[in-house]
Amino acid sequence: MKNIKNLALALAMIFFAQIAIGQSVLGVWKTIDDKTGEPKSHVKIYKKDGKVFGRVVKLLPKATTSTCDGCPGDKNGKSLLDVDILWDLEADDDGVWDDGKIVDPANGKVYSCKISLDTKDKLKVRGYLGFSLFGRTQMWYRVQ
Repeated sequence: MKNIKNLALALAMIFFAQIAIGQSVLGVWKTIDDKTGEPKSHVKIYKKDGKVFGRVVKLLPKATTSTCDGCPGDKNGKSLLDVDILWDLEADDDGVWDDGKIVDPANGKVYSCKISLDTKDKLKVRGYLGFSLFGRTQMWYRVQ
């Protein structure tokens, strides 16, 4: 009987670990222009030193810019490919990654940022100034 309980517990842990892995913000996401609805790029979200970053890995035909003109620091004037447009996001207890930054490559403006899963394949990306109330949200879709 004890072995059956241990087996059931182990199977439950494996099952919930699979769910947790499947619901990670990490991976490649298709960005969507919130004004036109057109897909613009693929961004790889990855973890480094306990924080989350997002790097452009592919520009799609409807991309409105291919360089990061006016962007801060070493991003300025560079091709968007392999440039981090999201950086320093930290995990909150409720599954939200917050306290990071996002740059709008079209104008170089940097905003505070938070991201969270809407569904396992839909990412809510919010850029804002000051308070999260003052900003805009885009939905990105997991690339399969």
